[in-house]
Amino acid sequence: MSSLSTHVLDTAHGCPAAGVLLELTSASGEVLFVGATNEDGRCPGIPALAIGNYRLTFAVAGYFRGKGVDLPDPPFLDIVAIDFGVADADGHYHVPLLVSPFGYSTYRGS
Repeated sequence: MSSLSTHVLDTAHGCPAAGVLLELTSASGEVLFVGATNEDGRCPGIPALAIGNYRLTFAVAGYFRGKGVDLPDPPFLDIVAIDFGVADADGHYHVPLLVSPFGYSTYRGS
């Protein structure tokens, strides 16, 4: 089984994004994990994954509203969804999210 980690960075404020709600689902939509990022922007406890396709969703509008950012209604970014595949049964997959109220970036980290 592959390990999975994530890290959310708030590029608007230049800090880790603490308290971002996230959800991990399988390709069929089964919820595998629900959690929130800690003070370092990381989310411990994500389960190991088999080979397959998955989705991580991040509730970024709720995070930015909690920081006092005045977002439009509806916000430009509400939920950021990242679809990714696990091809290496023994690999480590790190899926970081760099986010602001109006843009985001991700990549496969280490």
